[in-house]
Amino acid sequence: MALTKEQIKTEYPLPVYNFRVEIDGTTVGFSEVSGLNIAYETITYTESALKGPGPRILYMPGKPKVTTLTMKKGVVTGVSVATLYNWINTIALNRVVKKDIMIRLCDENGAAVVSWKVLNAFPTQLDAPAFTASSNDVAVESMQLTADNIIIEEA
Repeated sequence: MALTKEQIKTEYPLPVYNFRVEIDGTTVGFSEVSGLNIAYETITYTESALKGPGPRILYMPGKPKVTTLTMKKGVVTGVSVATLYNWINTIALNRVVKKDIMIRLCDENGAAVVSWKVLNAFPTQLDAPAFTASSNDVAVESMQLTADNIIIEEA
């Protein structure tokens, strides 16, 4: 039996290509975002056994791990320097600017379904595209960011 349009809409996973990135409320076109993860260190605690053989080993959650995002976008005249270079250049001037970033996964109509809110992000690395005279690929720059936290929100 064929599925209805409503069943497909509610039961099938969303494709990853339909997303939107907002940096401090301004939408910026990126071709790839990776590293959206929430992780914690693991603490190992060993206590001596009063009864029975050997020590008892306990594992507990520790501090949150540092979040490192990688965002890639095509080089666009005027936009690349204004968006990424000027932001990472604030570190060289010793006035780092931390920004909140929203990555929104959208449905087929462009409405946000799930959002990842990246808090207090700042750039740590900006990579220029690889230049090859024998290629006709698009020039893609890459930026790595470090952030305090990620919050996942449903629309």
